[in-house]
Amino acid sequence: MDSPPSATAALRGRRARRAAAGPRTVDVDVLVVGAGQAGLSTAYHLQRTGLVAVGSRGWERAAGTFVVLDDNPHAGGAWQHRWRSLTLADAHAVHDLPGMPLVVVDPGEPAADAVPYYFAQYEEAYGLNVQRPVRVQRVERAPEGGPEPRYLVTTRHAEHPDEVVVWAARAVVTASGTWQRPFWPSYPGRATFRGRQLHTHDYRDARDLADGHVVVVGGGTSAVQLLLQLAEVTTTTWVTRRPPRWLDAEFTPELGREAVSRVDERTRAGLPPRSVVSVTGLPLTPAYRAGIAAGVLRARRVFDRIEPDGVAWDPGAPALDALEASDDVPADLPGVAADVGGWVDGPPFVPARTLLWATGFRATLDHLAPLGLRAPGGGIRMDGTEVVGEPRLQLVGYGPSASTVGANRAGREAVRRLRRTLGW
Repeated sequence: MDSPPSATAALRGRRARRAAAGPRTVDVDVLVVGAGQAGLSTAYHLQRTGLVAVGSRGWERAAGTFVVLDDNPHAGGAWQHRWRSLTLADAHAVHDLPGMPLVVVDPGEPAADAVPYYFAQYEEAYGLNVQRPVRVQRVERAPEGGPEPRYLVTTRHAEHPDEVVVWAARAVVTASGTWQRPFWPSYPGRATFRGRQLHTHDYRDARDLADGHVVVVGGGTSAVQLLLQLAEVTTTTWVTRRPPRWLDAEFTPELGREAVSRVDERTRAGLPPRSVVSVTGLPLTPAYRAGIAAGVLRARRVFDRIEPDGVAWDPGAPALDALEASDDVPADLPGVAADVGGWVDGPPFVPARTLLWATGFRATLDHLAPLGLRAPGGGIRMDGTEVVGEPRLQLVGYGPSASTVGANRAGREAVRRLRRTLGW
């Protein structure tokens, strides 16, 4: 596939202008930050409204334009960075992008290969001309006095830092995801640990950690998947902030709507979003049942402190509240498997060579800091995909739309809202 034109090459038309002694400035109707599932879904629906992608033939003369900026070197969003042992069969369902189904030829293919290839095909098929690698540094409101409100979006080419472009956009859709902000919780003694510490963000292969005992911290599906892989090459201990809740039931649309509703309640209140998985619980698949039976997927409460050669528990002490709280799976949730839940006991000290932090990610929204959007609760107040008080700013793949199917719907909703706001 031919590479899309660079951000600089695409800006040589009449829409580009250079301010006195300043960077190139480009007018565009909608700017999309990120080319993962949510960003590509948004681009698809923008194109369906008649907007033309920057860099397409004749875009300078188009009545309406959009641009997608991505700081990754290649198509594929965060999937291109996933560990190689994560196959399509192991990954959470990768939902089809709108207009083009994902054809799975080999379920054993690494997701880090299959999904980026699919995304690249999608970008080419629809002529989205994603500009990469381009880093969005900040988004700010343009000074008043123009014909209509604009956001000024300052960007740099990742490989050529001197190439600075400022986009003057009528609207911005942020689909920047979470991959760039792995969450590292703070625990007493963490800085004293003499072994290896890494986050799932940096995990590549279980064999890299085969030189000693591994303590896996975190209660999500990533922790569960990595524990099963590590058990093939070394010994492990699993620790969680809350007892694991296993769901021995089909993930129905009703359960999905309930989970999304709970996450949506938080974003509407201006609280930091939590993952949909934190509400739905862990799916009790045959592989996970086998891991529970083998003792690999039996969790202990999180340790009280980290020592130079391992982790330690104080007798009778409550679990530290060091990980950011996540919603409990409701006790009356249909299908919760009581027979395999709860914590197990263990020795007061566990020697460890590696601490693997499967503690999740946070939304990558630093570029929005100049807008002052944070609510007193620490999050951004949302109405669906729309930032409350900023109808020209949409967040997709954030909060309740963080899943792949949710990201698709969010892209469609964001464009529908922008059509209403901008009067298309």
